[in-house]
Amino acid sequence: MFGSVVVGVGRAGGVRIRDMLTPLPGSGAEKLTVRGFISRRNLNTHQDVNQISAEDALKGEDIHAAFICTENESHEDLVRMFLEAGKHVCVEYPMTLSYKAAAELWDLAQKKGVILHEEHIELLTEDYKQLKKEVDGKVLLEGSLHFTGGTLKPGFGFPAFSGIARLCWLVDLFGELSVTAATFEQDAGKGYSKMTAQLLTSNSRPLTWVEERQDGLLRTKKVNFVFDDFAVTQIPSAPKGTVGLFMQDLIHFSAKLSGQVSPEELDRERVRILHCLELADRIQQLCKS
Repeated sequence: MFGSVVVGVGRAGGVRIRDMLTPLPGSGAEKLTVRGFISRRNLNTHQDVNQISAEDALKGEDIHAAFICTENESHEDLVRMFLEAGKHVCVEYPMTLSYKAAAELWDLAQKKGVILHEEHIELLTEDYKQLKKEVDGKVLLEGSLHFTGGTLKPGFGFPAFSGIARLCWLVDLFGELSVTAATFEQDAGKGYSKMTAQLLTSNSRPLTWVEERQDGLLRTKKVNFVFDDFAVTQIPSAPKGTVGLFMQDLIHFSAKLSGQVSPEELDRERVRILHCLELADRIQQLCKS
């Protein structure tokens, strides 16, 4: 069994606790057990799980892993703290708000001999899996992904990082990308922001990624992927999966802890995640320049 602590008990943290208390029968999630949670608030208990201090979690010999479920800007320090203590870490995306810091944390995890896992539930949705099937093996001519949503609270970072789930879609669908241009518009008075990034695939096919936010904007993803013989102009709908997204991620994390994921697969995942963070870093630099 892998004793675990959950850091932050917002929506995601609450789901993490729930899933470890009621794991999918017969799955690897049964190997994880929640020993406590850490919160800035004085809650005492949550779902009958006791609140503990960060010091006790770091020193606890019965705590082997930490789930970081806090605002993005605090991820880096929390991940580093638990890695330094020799604990495995599962962190919500993005693990940091800079590529350099993420690369350092991955080196630290390897030095300590522990697992560093960045959650990407957006790649586990049935809609996305269906979209991937539709474009698999097709040669892209050009494409775009336009996300809209409400404004974010402080602490989530620049849109290239707070919206990195969409960038991960594009990398997972079309492979390694490069950034050719990026712009950022903002009207603070109206709570409006729009980031536009121009990307290229490895065979020089253009992709446009837009993150647009304002209070009242519906949360939507619009896609337009053009291929030789057809185009995908909307995300396909698919029946909801029987296993929750966070539970799927929990099972994957458990498989890593149990040594059931090959070194080659771990390395591919590391390369993909760092590539996305490097792209986000470059987009932010171009927007600010």
